[in-house]
Amino acid sequence: MPVLPDEELTAAANRLEEAGVRLVTGSVVDPAGVIRAKHVPARRARAFHVNGMGASPSWNVFCVDNAIAFTPRFGVVGDLRLRADLTALRVLGDGVAWAPAEMFDQDGAPAEVCTRGLLRRTTAALAERGLQARLGCELEMVLTPRSGPGWNAYGLGALLDVEPYVLDLLDAADRAGLPIEQIHAEYGDSQLEFSIAPTDPITAADHVVLARLLACRVARHHDVAVSFSPLPFAGGSGNGAHQHLSLSRNGTPLLSGGSGPHGLTDDGGAAIGGVIAGLPELSAVFAGSVLSPHRLQPGHWSGAFACWGWENREAAVRLCAATAGNPHGASVELKCIDPSANPYLAAAVFLGLALEGIDAGAPLPPEVTVAPAELSAEEAARTGAVRLPDDQAAALEALEGSERAKRLLGEEIMEALTAVRRYELTTYGEQDVEAVAEKLRYAWSA
Repeated sequence: MPVLPDEELTAAANRLEEAGVRLVTGSVVDPAGVIRAKHVPARRARAFHVNGMGASPSWNVFCVDNAIAFTPRFGVVGDLRLRADLTALRVLGDGVAWAPAEMFDQDGAPAEVCTRGLLRRTTAALAERGLQARLGCELEMVLTPRSGPGWNAYGLGALLDVEPYVLDLLDAADRAGLPIEQIHAEYGDSQLEFSIAPTDPITAADHVVLARLLACRVARHHDVAVSFSPLPFAGGSGNGAHQHLSLSRNGTPLLSGGSGPHGLTDDGGAAIGGVIAGLPELSAVFAGSVLSPHRLQPGHWSGAFACWGWENREAAVRLCAATAGNPHGASVELKCIDPSANPYLAAAVFLGLALEGIDAGAPLPPEVTVAPAELSAEEAARTGAVRLPDDQAAALEALEGSERAKRLLGEEIMEALTAVRRYELTTYGEQDVEAVAEKLRYAWSA
């Protein structure tokens, strides 16, 4: 993230003044998926961008319940700087503006542990090969508490019950430049889902953070709370945070226009093959919290099996083909991601797996055309459909033993991620799920 020239910094300061901004928030997402932030008066925005605000290395091992999982690398000694990216600044209204931040060391070098920085490097690696990626995200959330008639999945009346909140959320999104494309009442009680328009990967991950911020900020004006937990209530529906990826090379799509299944090109098929090959080892990146396994179950449309299929909502990788009903063109949706995942890290690994698949010419596995749990042993073997780890311990063991994970994440992110997730497993792994769901219900809210 380069330092902006003086004229652009002056323009940003003028924009803040014209908008009546008094407070600038800069946020990062830690390895536990929690949004952490520092705030400065608007007059300090230039310093926030150029010099950064101090943060202990231990920020990277904060846990979902605010404990600290110290490691040899991440302790009480040292300092990092959070630098706000003013090119992505959004005015939220009521005197507040927000910008995503990145971590740097005291000498101005990018910190290896910064997940937004990792995503920046991953997109650069794609560009070096002439590849471009666009990412669109879907977020599910549960409003609590609520009153009125019973919730009907996808029902008109269910959305009307929360109409004032939804309209205010859309107004806030418009004001902040968040391109919401649709919103509906999801399957779970009091659950909403909204889709965000595709864009470049870094902006898409920024949009996830901004969306969570706006959803929670607007909720405070309506006397409700918002839960982005993978499992807000034991026995209820979980929340997903799916990512849609489209790929092209020099403007030519890789997921359509080819001779493969549903129009896939050879490189498009290899990208899908790379993602599927890496999912069993890296599911702890996408759904690694102590509550994630309770969502990542067959029959929950959560993508519990590493396989792919055209419009198959039970497969971890759902192909959305280029049809008249898909104005953004073909994409693949990674369904196993939930809101406890760091969106920058999830996007970087999603892209990294696709890129490794393309580089290696990974084979496209046979398509799964039914719910994967219904496959016979012979069909599962033929298609290569593999159940993703069904408990946190297994997911962490797979991650820690994966050379692919070490390559894609780097040593520092690997150390921080495994530390906070091991803490969750030790602290909550044997507790009653109802108690854990209640304890962590708002851990991933803003």
